[in-house]
Amino acid sequence: MGLAELADGPARFYVTEQIAKPPPPHQPSVTFVPANPALRAYVRTHAENRPGVYRMYGPGNELLYVGKSIRVRTRLLSYFRAPRGEKAWELIRETSRIEWDNIPNEFSALVTEMKSIQRWRPRYNVQHKRKRIYAFVKVTQEIAPRVLPVSRVAEDHATYYGPFPRVKALTHTIRELSNLLGLRDCPASTPMFFGDQLEIFKAGRAPRCLRADLHTCLAPCCGRPSAAEYGQAVETARRFLEGRAEAPLHDLEAKMRDAAARMDFEYAGVLRDRLERLRRFRDELVAFRGRVEDLSFVYRVPGFRGDDRLYLIRKGRIRKEMAHPKGRSARKKAAAIVEEVYSNVDTGPAGLAPEDAAEILLVARWFRIKPKERKRALEPGRWLEEKGDHEAHAFEPPLATSRANSRSACIRTAGSGAGSSGESVTAQAGRANSATTTSNGRTGAFMALSRIGCALR
Repeated sequence: MGLAELADGPARFYVTEQIAKPPPPHQPSVTFVPANPALRAYVRTHAENRPGVYRMYGPGNELLYVGKSIRVRTRLLSYFRAPRGEKAWELIRETSRIEWDNIPNEFSALVTEMKSIQRWRPRYNVQHKRKRIYAFVKVTQEIAPRVLPVSRVAEDHATYYGPFPRVKALTHTIRELSNLLGLRDCPASTPMFFGDQLEIFKAGRAPRCLRADLHTCLAPCCGRPSAAEYGQAVETARRFLEGRAEAPLHDLEAKMRDAAARMDFEYAGVLRDRLERLRRFRDELVAFRGRVEDLSFVYRVPGFRGDDRLYLIRKGRIRKEMAHPKGRSARKKAAAIVEEVYSNVDTGPAGLAPEDAAEILLVARWFRIKPKERKRALEPGRWLEEKGDHEAHAFEPPLATSRANSRSACIRTAGSGAGSSGESVTAQAGRANSATTTSNGRTGAFMALSRIGCALR
């Protein structure tokens, strides 16, 4: 093949030889043969495109995998089309039986999947399979209370804050908080002696650890602080954990400035890092606590083919699930259940199992990534007003009277101890209103709203 190149001078010709490319090797056509055709045909015939949770079993009835989908049929059939070598291809080759449960909606499918994985721990599941350890901050109920990071909650009358997913970071931060406030971290069996404690024979006691000499502990083991001084430090810790105290941060900032004034910049840098960690921990604690406290409502979720469901969520945990009431009788029953769930006093995370902690974090994440779902949620009192007994609410007193009744109910719930002679005026007015309501044949729904408001407060 000849090519001509034109330039200022005479034309020059180049002769090139065209080299033929070798033909591609023969590639036989691949016919797709799905694994287990009988199982695939069963799925195609019986599964529906609706929300659900499915389980895959292998030989010997071993549970291999638990999954969820809003379109179960499409999701299951995708396993049979998985390329060779992928996890789905390996899973479907081992699967001999598939079962699925139809779930009304995606939210319920998500929670059901998590609980099933945590219970059965299938071999092919990764997410939710590992029994995750959650951390709590515990303020003990002792003569000299301690602030400790713990991994479980017990019925020991202590105060717990949490759960927190980062165990190591929490342990380090709580140690710094205890050092800053001078709270002890010695074993519970260590005898305590306060400076104002009455003793017949007083003897000098030596501290049991170096923290007393380093001034990072008030040292109640050797009688240095009074009971009131140590109690004030514990109360400061409680208020800090609740986001209501800035004293620990201010004290640490003052120490940092003093170190900088002494030209001890290395120590000032250590205090600065400690201050930043405590501030970050406080902000995360308050934000998470606010999110959990805010997760108390009646959550209505539209379901497949009109199977709408109500989820009674209190502090991030699903306390009750029921069908959305559609008649007067069903509404009365639902209103009684709502009142029962939200009017009981919640003692906090006492007795909270790791599965419950995982559920709280899962529910919080659901509403964080799907903020529009909050529009479907109603506060318990508002739900009772809109969905409860309509005849009772037709005669409900004005808003000001309802608020007065709510306040009086809170006073009685708090246990003011006032008898019939010393009862407050608002409490007497609330009791009178309640009696008038009963005499008129009303259900007293506004008193239910008052009790719920007190319990959630």
